[in-house]
Amino acid sequence: MRLPRSAHTSQPWRIHEIAPDFTVEDVWALPTPGGPDDLARLVDQFADGNGEPIRAPVTRFLFAARWKLGEWFGWDREDSGVGGRLTTLRDRLPADLRAGNRGPDLRAVPFTSVYQTHDEWVAEMGNRTVHGLMHIGWVPDGSGGYRGQMAVLVKPNGRLGALYMLAIKPFRYAGVYPALIRGIGREWAANGANGAKAAGR
Repeated sequence: MRLPRSAHTSQPWRIHEIAPDFTVEDVWALPTPGGPDDLARLVDQFADGNGEPIRAPVTRFLFAARWKLGEWFGWDREDSGVGGRLTTLRDRLPADLRAGNRGPDLRAVPFTSVYQTHDEWVAEMGNRTVHGLMHIGWVPDGSGGYRGQMAVLVKPNGRLGALYMLAIKPFRYAGVYPALIRGIGREWAANGANGAKAAGR
């Protein structure tokens, strides 16, 4: 499921011109087979926030532990995030993207949407340690279909941010990403099956 960074950087995404000072941390193929116009469906699934990624016990525990640490150390104070210490990426958008669809904010995790196009969606979060972007692209799967592709881009806040990213790396790979991606795939398949049943009524 994990892809080389070039899988993201080689695509003609608008994010390259908007966030050149962010580093591509991870790129993942998502198990979300579909047609050329299905990104909007995947974005709605992310924004709904009712899927397995948060309900999975291991992932839920890791998220809870992260929020508790943030509370203890003051990482997540309102004045440390987007709109406080950090300027929203929306201020960098060219006129066409600013006037276009912004996309939905996420309910289950503190990401706010930056912009959405036919094949690209970006949401951002920020705290005292890092300014992070979740980029969801919609790409050909090599077999005549399409699928989602998730990239995580980061801009750490100095030494604290660099150490934070290094410290959480094993937990992301061992617990967060596997459960997240499995959950995305299961919910995508379930939503597709439910849609097919509804259409057949």
